[in-house]
Amino acid sequence: MENGITMQSIDAVLLDMDGTILNSIKSAERVWAIWAAKQGLDVDAFLPTIHGIQSVETIRRLALPGLIPEVEAAAITQAEIEDVEGVEPIPGAAEFLGALPAHRWAIVTSAPRELALRRIQAAGMPQPPLLISAEDVQHGKPAPDCFLLAAQRLGTTADKCLVFEDSPAGVLSGERAGATVMVITTTHHTAFVTDHAAILDYRELAVERKEDGSVAFRQREAGGASFVLKA
Repeated sequence: MENGITMQSIDAVLLDMDGTILNSIKSAERVWAIWAAKQGLDVDAFLPTIHGIQSVETIRRLALPGLIPEVEAAAITQAEIEDVEGVEPIPGAAEFLGALPAHRWAIVTSAPRELALRRIQAAGMPQPPLLISAEDVQHGKPAPDCFLLAAQRLGTTADKCLVFEDSPAGVLSGERAGATVMVITTTHHTAFVTDHAAILDYRELAVERKEDGSVAFRQREAGGASFVLKA
């Protein structure tokens, strides 16, 4: 407890990328809309299904005849790497990451590594000390594998981590890993019903560095979730 506020102690912060630390919707939907139109899909109905899971899984679920999901996903990834116009940071994200001890946070994304690094660069975000990407796990979100692996590589377990996520698949992945979850709602066009703590963006967090190197942060709203990240 600190100043009358109950603080949850955590070992690490694990953050999704798209929709969580940066907004790549404009870029991603441009690329996927072109692909969907070529396949004769209803573009408006299809685009909401692309977020939060690996591209190959999105294509695989469609079960379109004559397509090899791995080949199609690779082509889409390359197009996304080449088109990063409009990729921008979630407000306050860069400052929040900059306040965290380097060995206490990781980016955990369903995107391929090259695409993730390209978008992080395009958004002007700090390079993560640890990046878990699509290539690192056999089962992507909503399976818990990615968060379990990130926690392990940071020398802890997922139940001692705070996960920042924006998508239903990502939230479920964090839950299955046993982590505490906070939902980022910046890119949501409709209400996201959740029992987890939720913020619009990182400006809604009050962050304080401690003399011992730990970092305390809490939701600014009364009664909001509060955490202390070990040094």
